[in-house]
Amino acid sequence: MVDVVNDAAVVDVLRTMFMTGAKVAGPVVLAALVVGVCVSIAQTVTQVQEQSVAFVLKLTAVVLVMLFAGPWMLQELRGFLTGLWAHIGRTT
Repeated sequence: MVDVVNDAAVVDVLRTMFMTGAKVAGPVVLAALVVGVCVSIAQTVTQVQEQSVAFVLKLTAVVLVMLFAGPWMLQELRGFLTGLWAHIGRTT
């Protein structure tokens, strides 16, 4: 059975793409956001305005999230790409 590419199919693929991207990038962005806000509050309270401290802590948080959530992120991306390739194979 061959599917025809129409507007609804394209919109569905784009919606799935954006949702998968947000789901995969969400933990990394959220970790950087939380660490950045906490470091900013701590720097404001202590009046220490060293930018390298915030950078190193955010980088550490992002690396830790990537280490722990990396397999899940790859599984989500693999599932999206497998579905995309299967959809491309059914279309004309």
